[in-house]
Amino acid sequence: MEKNDLTGTKLVREFGLTTFALRNRNTVILMTLLLVLFGLMAYRTMPLEMFPQINLPYVYVNTIYAGNSPVDIENLITRPLEKEINAISGIKQLRSVSAQDNSNVFIEFNSNVKIDKALRDVKDAVDKAKSELPNDLRIDPMVIELDVNEFPIINVNLSGDFSIDELKDYAEYLKDEIETIPEISKVQISGLNERQIQINVDPLKMEAYKLGFNDIENAVSAENISSGAGELVVDKTTRSIRTIGEFKRIGEIADLIIKEEDGKDIVYLRDVAEVVDSFEDTLSYARLNRLPVVSLQVIKKARENLIVAIDKLNIVLTKARQAKSIPASLSINQSNDQSQYVRSMVSDLENSIILGVIFVVGVLFMFLGLRNALFVGLAIPMSMLISFIVLNALGATVNMMVLFGLVLALGMLVDNGIVVVENIHRFIGRGYSLFDAARYATGEIAVPIITSSLTTLMAFFPLLFWKGVMGQFMKHLPMTLIIALSASLFVALVINPVLTSRFIKREDESRRPLWKKTRRNLAVIAGLAGLCYVAGFTALGTFTLIMALLVAFYQLFLFDLSAWFQRELFPRLEVSYLKLLRFTLKGKNSIWSLATVFALLFVSIAFFIARHGGVLFFPVNEPRFINVFAELPIGSDIQASDEFMRGLEDRIYQVLQPEMPYVESVLTTVGKGVG
Repeated sequence: MEKNDLTGTKLVREFGLTTFALRNRNTVILMTLLLVLFGLMAYRTMPLEMFPQINLPYVYVNTIYAGNSPVDIENLITRPLEKEINAISGIKQLRSVSAQDNSNVFIEFNSNVKIDKALRDVKDAVDKAKSELPNDLRIDPMVIELDVNEFPIINVNLSGDFSIDELKDYAEYLKDEIETIPEISKVQISGLNERQIQINVDPLKMEAYKLGFNDIENAVSAENISSGAGELVVDKTTRSIRTIGEFKRIGEIADLIIKEEDGKDIVYLRDVAEVVDSFEDTLSYARLNRLPVVSLQVIKKARENLIVAIDKLNIVLTKARQAKSIPASLSINQSNDQSQYVRSMVSDLENSIILGVIFVVGVLFMFLGLRNALFVGLAIPMSMLISFIVLNALGATVNMMVLFGLVLALGMLVDNGIVVVENIHRFIGRGYSLFDAARYATGEIAVPIITSSLTTLMAFFPLLFWKGVMGQFMKHLPMTLIIALSASLFVALVINPVLTSRFIKREDESRRPLWKKTRRNLAVIAGLAGLCYVAGFTALGTFTLIMALLVAFYQLFLFDLSAWFQRELFPRLEVSYLKLLRFTLKGKNSIWSLATVFALLFVSIAFFIARHGGVLFFPVNEPRFINVFAELPIGSDIQASDEFMRGLEDRIYQVLQPEMPYVESVLTTVGKGVG
């Protein structure tokens, strides 16, 4: 719909959505307050994670066949499995590793294959291959899905001057307590060997009694059994009878009868063997700051808040200390704490939003005045809060890519608001009422800013269809940008016109505001900041408090600076720009200007090629860890490897001695594949 200007010489245009909002201003203001409330709630309740949830199309099959060489593992285990697995459709890559006693088959599927279906297909293929596998294979092949979301969010390391048995008891107690946290999926204990009852047989005694290993094995297997023994009717009640024969003490095993002939010549197990309550053979050692360490790897549930989970874990550890369930001398060290990175990213986002608003308002008030600058500056927090509402509804989490997208969009959120508020201000200066100025000014530029926003969104839209694992990781960036920029367009076309028509004043902006009114405004803003701090919205409280300081500074000295800029400096800049524009467009200067731009483009490309900068997937950052790897000759005993590493530890500590105040911890692992 078009209307005549006051002069009757120019047509102005309306935008239906803006006009509808202006005619229902109270409803829009109420909606704005609700959006702020729901946005804050969404921001506080959305799960915080380091990385987005990614489903990797990887499945691997692990088979253990003890006592066989890599060649036998290849022929007897790996090839039959590969033969059946290779028939599955959708496989991108199939590879295997055959090692001593162990076979691993790795299957990578295409990104369009659902991992649940792929897992079922691999299990079916393994079942078909079982008929070709050795009959004496004690453990069936294990089909495992590689889930990156199952990686630990923190490691809790227990160390101190304690025995392995004591460390195991403390670790199992903390494991049970930590797993009661709703956000925690499971806790895995590493650094401990499983308990093992060893029967150390004396071959000479066994030969003297004319016994074999099978005699001992059969005797132990037959006695260590609990089974049902039928039913018995007692007092008209049927009761189940169960015989309990499982061993409870080491002495019961030692007193086991191995051989008996006509009630004579009874041979007990203790006569030919020693029964010891011990642990499995040590396959690895772990030390933290030279002391034995047991590590608890904590894994959280999917779509749960990482920071909340680790905060609750720290409360559990504190309560265990206070209740003296674990001794005070037990050292608890936390490593690989992902919450530190997430807290840092969230803090950076909040600081970026606050600083962005300050800088944007600081620049805009030089051109528009403080009141109009504040209206434009509201587009940043409003767009962010609306984005959190939409992201939460879509099931997204607050992660590195979402936060990066919001920071990237920070500078673009005010573009539409600047155009709308400035045009409304121009219409007011031409004599329109506040209602008509907001309606006609927004309608005049609605189509151009919508078109401009769509061209920006279309640049990111194709990235939503990025395929593969990297597509799952990166799609959160364009999705966040599209949502944030769409929210800024909504704020510019609906919320800004309503707030401007409702709260802008028809007054001479060249006059300094009254101190009485300024003090009242400061009291209201400070009160809102206090409520935000009490409610726990620290970032919003800080933002509101900074707005109060900006109003006070404007009253004290920024008003004079703004007046000087608008009356003195800006007109000079306009004159200088006009002279430059006339010179550029004069004669053949326009051709030379265009040629210079193209020349600079090619020079820039040439500089880039000359530098051989290359392309990196991620930038190289300062490392937080120093890794030292030592590989001993094949066949080295674990004890010899540990002795060598202790000597290497001593030399490393000598090097680190001057820098020890800055060293958080030194972790040493010795064993197969590490050292």
